[in-house]
Amino acid sequence: MNEKKRGPLAHIVKRPVISKQQAYAVRALSIVLAIIVCAIVTFLLTGDDPISVFKTIWEGSFGSERRFWVLMQNISILLIISLAMGPAFRMRFWNIGGEGQVMIGVLATASCMIMLGDKLPAPVLIIVEIGAAIVAGAIWAAIPAFFKSNWNTNETLFTLMMNYVATQLVAYFIIIWESPRGSGKIGIINQKTMAGWLPQIGQYKYLLTVIVAIVLTVVLYIYMNYSKHGYELAVVGESERTARYIGIKVGRVFIRTMLLSGAICGLAGALMVAGTDHTMTTTLAGGRGFTAVMVAWMAQFNPVGMIFTSFLLAFLQKGAGEVATQFGLNQSFSDILSSIIIFFLIGCEFFIQYRIVFRKEAK
Repeated sequence: MNEKKRGPLAHIVKRPVISKQQAYAVRALSIVLAIIVCAIVTFLLTGDDPISVFKTIWEGSFGSERRFWVLMQNISILLIISLAMGPAFRMRFWNIGGEGQVMIGVLATASCMIMLGDKLPAPVLIIVEIGAAIVAGAIWAAIPAFFKSNWNTNETLFTLMMNYVATQLVAYFIIIWESPRGSGKIGIINQKTMAGWLPQIGQYKYLLTVIVAIVLTVVLYIYMNYSKHGYELAVVGESERTARYIGIKVGRVFIRTMLLSGAICGLAGALMVAGTDHTMTTTLAGGRGFTAVMVAWMAQFNPVGMIFTSFLLAFLQKGAGEVATQFGLNQSFSDILSSIIIFFLIGCEFFIQYRIVFRKEAK
């Protein structure tokens, strides 16, 4: 007698909508599990007890006043770039080009500082370089939006490829401006004159960036939730057909929103070059354009939520780097720990949206 054909052992089904409290609980559990796994991996490789690992993660960010302010700087830049991603993602325009838009802002700022540093008064130079960075980032982001609105190109691939173009443009100009010749880097820009350097607030080097991030968070929250443009973003994100039916010009919304996203990314580049680093390298963005995608997604494109997700990722990644340093491991180990953390944070979103149903055996 033939047996009945069995179904799969398990299958994935869409989970009913869960409460915000339950979703937060799942995310909190994923963070705890990520830290435990990082501690186990470190223990297996170093033999040190997990408690010392947790202590090192904490001290990596809060062990001194300098470490605290470096963390604030990392959070602020990551938050600014994440805020730039939010409006585009809200309308389901998958802008993966934050890294390139930041680097174009970096290039525009450095260009003004190098070429106009001895030609313009300091206040005018600062205005020009920030304006150039904002305009450059906006134009760079508007290019894929223009092609999307006119020829329905794939914005994910388009914005992703433009990251590499921007990075190579930076590399090209580094060779042109390298100092000393043959060094492959430009060093500190205007180190003697400090022309184009943003003013420092009090004794805190990174406070200006923190203030800008807070202001942008408030502005973007109001823009996305209480403005006409924010309403149009939500409608386009839900259904382009519905948006067109009620008279919204979808192509115009694409371009306008990407201009905003690129402008904010360009501003982030200006803050790094003129505000804190005072140099230009191909790695200055440090992958934060890609990390910002995850920050915005985990926060469900809510600017206030991005504060917490930016803090979480910056804190854990800084702690992972400190663990690698304190235990005499190389930077690759820090990347491993960061990847474990990111894996758990992404994985928890799966369990928020879906559940696994196992096959029930017939009695």
